[in-house]
Amino acid sequence: MTTPPAELELAVDGGALRVLRFGEGPRTAVAAHGITASGMSFRALARHLPPDWSLFALDLRGRGGSAAAPGPYGFDTHAADLCAVAERWGGGARVALTGHSMGACVALRAAARRPELFDRLLLIDGGLPVPAAPDADPDALLDASLGPILARLSRTFDSDEAYVTQFRAHPALGPDWNDDIEAYVRYDITGPEGARRSRALEGPVRRDGRELLTSAAALAEDLAELSVPTKVLYAPRGTTGTEPGVLDAGLVARWTSRTPPLTTEAIPECNHFTILMSGTPAKTVADRLVSMA
Repeated sequence: MTTPPAELELAVDGGALRVLRFGEGPRTAVAAHGITASGMSFRALARHLPPDWSLFALDLRGRGGSAAAPGPYGFDTHAADLCAVAERWGGGARVALTGHSMGACVALRAAARRPELFDRLLLIDGGLPVPAAPDADPDALLDASLGPILARLSRTFDSDEAYVTQFRAHPALGPDWNDDIEAYVRYDITGPEGARRSRALEGPVRRDGRELLTSAAALAEDLAELSVPTKVLYAPRGTTGTEPGVLDAGLVARWTSRTPPLTTEAIPECNHFTILMSGTPAKTVADRLVSMA
């Protein structure tokens, strides 16, 4: 049985952020999750870290235990919050930094702006610039790419089991369902009996989603500023559990050739979610985080 993480608080102007601590070791890693996720998405990875490590997984503003924290939102704010976690629990030493999906973009921004805080950066299926059409409408792109996710955030469910059932039916999660995925889903549930819903708030998700879809130039600048050793791990399958992945091989190769501190590795037999929350891929990701130094 996996020991539940300790639930810590980080004071910010106007409120507090939730930080989940997995492990009790002196070696510190700090993590940022995806656009509608929470720190609980790192449960499987954390279990595969050596006993001398601790992982501090931040619930970003507007999600999880930080849902009530005030704005502003956006990559700059989330990155500053991530740096504050490193300063608060890093023990005065440089720490490991990782992020998944949108959280990889946040982690990249943190490492580019505050490299003195971090000794390595591991980007998990995200963090690389993906150009959008120059005349594209960000809101139309958002609805096209995140429409089903945004619809879920506004729905209510009769029970916790009904909420879990919708995730079990997801083609990228159901076939690999395990205790880590179930713990992640159940952590996300809030609301009164008979009207259970996601903790993630649609407003912050939309705000961050627009930035995610229009951030290629800014992320390219972050990559150009990188001085921290950085590795990108990417999945062959995407958010529906089928190919192509979120980061295709051509995109990965292009940015690897342009960014000297950057190395990359494809993690086989996984998708955008199971690279982080399924047994063998999660163990591989944990091993890469530890071995980067």
